[in-house]
Amino acid sequence: MIPLRDNAPRLSFPIVTLALIAINILVFFYQVTLSPYNLNSFVMQNGVVPAHVTQFLNGRASLEYALAPFIISMFLHGGWLHLIGNMWFLWIFGDNVESAFGSFAYLVFYLTCGISASFVQFAAEPLSRVPTIGASGAIAGVMGAYLFLYPRARVLTLIPFIFYFTMEIPAYVMLVYWFVIQFFSGVTSLGMSHTSGGVAFWAHVGGFIVGMILTIFFRRPQQMTRSNYYSYNR
Repeated sequence: MIPLRDNAPRLSFPIVTLALIAINILVFFYQVTLSPYNLNSFVMQNGVVPAHVTQFLNGRASLEYALAPFIISMFLHGGWLHLIGNMWFLWIFGDNVESAFGSFAYLVFYLTCGISASFVQFAAEPLSRVPTIGASGAIAGVMGAYLFLYPRARVLTLIPFIFYFTMEIPAYVMLVYWFVIQFFSGVTSLGMSHTSGGVAFWAHVGGFIVGMILTIFFRRPQQMTRSNYYSYNR
């Protein structure tokens, strides 16, 4: 299911959401200028490689080598579809969450979710030598926050079933469905090869759960009351 738009209110200009989208796009433009060899080296150096974190914990790697990628990797992507998909979901759900938190708190929340998502992926596959890149862990946190804040908002969704059609569905239906898919995909991926690429499902699961939990502390109560009213009664 692909969200097209939602009816949750945006009560402030989403400056941080737009800035995050712009940074991700600019970094990707830099990536496409690299030769295949240099791009591979760049991703290996700046993506989160679980085996590198394990080496650090065992005292065989430096702090910078293992942990700096937890932030940098959030702004790297593996291709145009990866980038466009992530940025689209960030735009659909991020502007409302930023409005509910305030811009600075939202930025802290976003980065915290992304870092936490990478740690969950590391915990699931601590010996993997595949670099984890992309904003999807942080965006999963944003989606978890959206579920907490606007469960009854309506989301116009593109649904593939023999052919494509659109339908307005409650946000909680779409987001819970997405989470369940990520969870069971993560379960089936356990024990697979530590050297081949794929989707970091556990980063999605971890980011989503962390996002829901952090929303309890990051939401602004007065803004929540206004958001709920406009979201459900307009």
